[in-house]
Amino acid sequence: MSVQSSAIASRSHPLSTVPAGLAWGLAGVVAFSFTVPLTRVALGGLDPLFIGAGRAVVAAALAAGALVLTRQPLPRGRQWLRLAIVAGGVVAGFPLLTSYALTEVPASHGAVVIAMLPAATAVIAVLRTGERPVRAFWAFAALGALAAVGFAMLQGGTGGHLQRADLLLVLAVLACATGYAEGGVISRELGSWQTISWALVLAAPVMVALTATSIVTEPPSGSPTQWLCFAYLACISMFLGFFAWYRGLAIGPMAQVSQVQLAQPVLSIAWAGLLLGEQITWLTLAGGLTVVACAAGASSSRARTARARPS
Repeated sequence: MSVQSSAIASRSHPLSTVPAGLAWGLAGVVAFSFTVPLTRVALGGLDPLFIGAGRAVVAAALAAGALVLTRQPLPRGRQWLRLAIVAGGVVAGFPLLTSYALTEVPASHGAVVIAMLPAATAVIAVLRTGERPVRAFWAFAALGALAAVGFAMLQGGTGGHLQRADLLLVLAVLACATGYAEGGVISRELGSWQTISWALVLAAPVMVALTATSIVTEPPSGSPTQWLCFAYLACISMFLGFFAWYRGLAIGPMAQVSQVQLAQPVLSIAWAGLLLGEQITWLTLAGGLTVVACAAGASSSRARTARARPS
């Protein structure tokens, strides 16, 4: 009886959570949209390994302080394994892979390839939750991936072959999508900011070792602007942005909130032009809009399927 009452209560105002979830999700996306162009700036004077690992070390220190001050209970059992998946994707995989990739390609180029992220997140969330979406979902996801790869090959001028940087960006997307999907699920158990905080703490030993290696082999010597960009990457992109993003996914509905991420590549391309003075060509715009449109089709197809299936 109590279970039934709880279920009825949770459905009594199904739309009330949508604006809150979307608002938190949008705040996270805006924070993340500066990541690619500011990483490109920081790479002007800092080693990519230091940027990718060092920002996680700073964020882990902030996370540990927040967890201790608020006396958060320790995760239990399989939650640690799931947090390791989040850490591998968003704490280690995405920052390190994109840092190395952006040493070779402009920020706007990276933003277009990373535009696959919403569709990739939706695909992995479908696999994670066991959903069976309509064929349109898979068609849009596949078209988006092909559009991103095609753009990379055309703009790279490599005679029909992907650049090493593009392969790194694709791997970064897969890693991040896995971390996003798993993080969105486990944040409903641990809390939004607690999820990224525990993931950061869990990854800290490895990130500290990588940071130390970078400092020994190539001591950092960035300008004030480059250090300021690094601070943003550590405090906002790696920590506070996830507070908003995972809270939005946890409030949900996850299928609808995840679509807000479609704005991220467009914003990143705009910041690359405004902050870095990069020339935004018609190919960049066309590639970005095509990938975003395909990701929107995949996300909306999944959202329709989720709403149609009785819970």
